[in-house]
Amino acid sequence: MDMSYTPEEQAFRAEVRAFLEAELSPELAEKVRLDRDLTKADMDGWHATLNARGWLAPNWPKSFGGAEWNAVQRHIFEEEACAAHAPRVVPFGLSMLAPVLQKFGSKAQQEHWLPRILDGSDWWCQGYSEPGAGSDLASLKTKAVRDGDHYIVNGQKTWTTLGQHANMIFCLVRTDPDVKQQEGISFLLIDMDTPGVEVRPIILLDGTHEVNEVWFTDVKVPVENLVGEENKGWTYAKYLLNHERTNIAGVGFSQAGLAAVKRVARAENHNGRPLIENPHFAARLAQVEIDLRAMATTNLRIVSKAAAGGAPGVEASMLKVKGTIIRQEINDLARRAAGPYAMPFASEAVEGANDMVPDPHDAGPVAASYFNNRKLSIFGGSNEIQRGIIAKVAMGGGR
Repeated sequence: MDMSYTPEEQAFRAEVRAFLEAELSPELAEKVRLDRDLTKADMDGWHATLNARGWLAPNWPKSFGGAEWNAVQRHIFEEEACAAHAPRVVPFGLSMLAPVLQKFGSKAQQEHWLPRILDGSDWWCQGYSEPGAGSDLASLKTKAVRDGDHYIVNGQKTWTTLGQHANMIFCLVRTDPDVKQQEGISFLLIDMDTPGVEVRPIILLDGTHEVNEVWFTDVKVPVENLVGEENKGWTYAKYLLNHERTNIAGVGFSQAGLAAVKRVARAENHNGRPLIENPHFAARLAQVEIDLRAMATTNLRIVSKAAAGGAPGVEASMLKVKGTIIRQEINDLARRAAGPYAMPFASEAVEGANDMVPDPHDAGPVAASYFNNRKLSIFGGSNEIQRGIIAKVAMGGGR
């Protein structure tokens, strides 16, 4: 793969930068830079801004209203958006459900749901994990029983990210309990305003409300909300998870994070010397930069494969594992570079304790990001499970 940018690609980068400078408000960029909680209005507003430009769905075909960017364009946009501190677009409808509908959904489902994802009429969340079914997702217990023109759904989902904002949820449900686990699962689209759906918040250790439990009690779901065939949902789930794992790698976010670590590490500390001159710290920093550059190349190859019509296979598992390790290493380096300013205390509690960080208020979210991103090893399929998949393929066991 030729990794040098063509004049056309360099012009595209300039176009993206100009768009971000014109359309991304300084206030919103500052909230993202400082890792402050974004409101639903913040996220909806950026969604609408990108949609107005036609850039909301870069990986969608133009026939479905997408930008149909190639892999390099998507890579460039992610780099520039992260460097400018633009919000990450909520992925559940755009990057997870939409590819499933485009490949497996009926024409009626595509015509109804895809435009509503683009214009923001529907906010989707994901109903996969359950209290006893996380990495072992095929053991899920939520049931859907056919009753005439409806399915009756009962069960519970957990760790439902941003479910408090959503009006729709795509769910894996068990429709046949008498067959092999993977063969009795279906993929349903459920309106969260339906009687019997209850969202219960899960408050994290830092006091934020990011994830939820979702309970279903005799929830009636129209049969036309079944995606594809009954009991074929595991096939669709695997397809979706491969796309999710590719997105989790977060090359642009890692690049922006690495730049921030370098900025802090170059500042003089209380000994009058920058932390970046410490050989141990500098070696860790150099290694993570090498790994990140290699992963960026791998990411381009995988995205190129997906753009050519192929679903990412074991490569998505490789990218997910390596991408999460890199992001967590950058979080740890940031925490170490910020020193006591990374502690989740009021700034006055450590006033004057360390002069290493030029602006100590910038370091406030470092600890929160470090702890929150421990989850990256687990969601989208735990890294241990992904390593098993990789080993199985490498040893000739198939995909």
